[in-house]
Amino acid sequence: MGLSLPDPKGHQRDVVFLNERGHCVVLGTAGSGKTTMAVHRAHYLAAAPGIGGRTLLVTFNKALVTYLRGMSAASRNLQIETYHTFARGYLAHRTKAPVRICKSKKRMVEQALSEARELHPSRSVIHRPLDFFLDELHWMVGHGVVDQQAYVEGRARRVGRIRPLQQPDREIVFAIYQRYVQLRAEAGYEYDFDNMASTVLAALRTDPTERLYRHVVVDEGQDFTPEMIRSLAAAIPDDGSLTFFGDYAQQIYGSRMSWRSLGLNVPNVVEFAHNYRNSRQVAQLAQALSGMPHFKDDVDLVQPTGSAADGPRPTILETAGKKEQLAQAATNALALGADGQVAILMRTREHENELRALLGRGRVPVHRLHRDLARWTDEPGVFYGTYSAAKGFEFDSVILPFCDADELPKPSEVEAHGRDEAMAREARQLYVAITRARTNLIMLHSGKLTDLLPNEMSDLYVRVSS
Repeated sequence: MGLSLPDPKGHQRDVVFLNERGHCVVLGTAGSGKTTMAVHRAHYLAAAPGIGGRTLLVTFNKALVTYLRGMSAASRNLQIETYHTFARGYLAHRTKAPVRICKSKKRMVEQALSEARELHPSRSVIHRPLDFFLDELHWMVGHGVVDQQAYVEGRARRVGRIRPLQQPDREIVFAIYQRYVQLRAEAGYEYDFDNMASTVLAALRTDPTERLYRHVVVDEGQDFTPEMIRSLAAAIPDDGSLTFFGDYAQQIYGSRMSWRSLGLNVPNVVEFAHNYRNSRQVAQLAQALSGMPHFKDDVDLVQPTGSAADGPRPTILETAGKKEQLAQAATNALALGADGQVAILMRTREHENELRALLGRGRVPVHRLHRDLARWTDEPGVFYGTYSAAKGFEFDSVILPFCDADELPKPSEVEAHGRDEAMAREARQLYVAITRARTNLIMLHSGKLTDLLPNEMSDLYVRVSS
């Protein structure tokens, strides 16, 4: 069954008909209808007489592509795909050669780090975990900061790094990056998922041929690296447009950034603060979360000013142990999933198989959220997956097991980045999970409740025991 595309409401209609030339930035809070506007905008740009032309609607992951295609009427001028599908297609066309992408980056960086530890055993930064270095290399390449002097001297300001690296530490990190690039080349790979954008951007800057797309619309733009957005801006002709939709409160991939770092020429930013998705009670909890000290930095957050109808207050459910959390989550989901769409979301995939077995005992349809999701349905049922996998979707009810202090923030994030920075990162993950709920939100724990949530005195949720 196909999905219905909601009609734009109020000022959302104005966004559909924004300037059809140049760059546009639309920032909105969770539930403000950014995806609805993006799809309508893409259809308009693909079909409007005189200004229309081939249009690319691009989003971050394959599951969202499936969702967007499900709500879009077929159009010969509209292409919907992930950024990496776009980049891979362009590079193959430009180079006339197969585009082989290295999928062993983690192993190669681990080897480069091991070698660096032997060379510099006394340097404290070298003993930070692998995830720290993977994150730093992702930031470097994603921001196009791969010149040694520029990186080591810290010329590019990094939003979100609470304790900046000192210059001697950046020298070590850059040496690890260089060794990784060498290992990748020796293995016969020119590309990985991070450097494709910079390669596309460099190629487009010298490409004299006619552009394939006249218009580009970016959904969930806050999760794209600056180099991805810059390359998409370079992929349109002078009489074309790029429209960027994003919510910086929901940034979950890599380090935070501002749209101002993207190199776009934007005279006026359009902001949407009204929340059409979440009940007032769910929206209030999300807003309180985004106002906590560990959440705040200087990215472009849009504070919500309104929300949908009333609903029940979110529930904090305490169980005897973590196995009981999963069992209770499955029981509640199967009951709610008979009449609506329910999502059980977890920070990692560690317990997915155990949860799937529990959900299999009911007669309600059960779907796993994952990148290769083949189709989307608006029928009642239960969905399960990670916070990240649910990005861009919405459900009548959301159930969040493992909201314990020893689970959130994720221990590996604390180890890699320190507690303060891990709290800032993980708060955005939890914000995404909470704001997937239209009406019902249930959060479970069996030990101390996570410090990412406001305390009980906030009166934003009710507490019960199983």
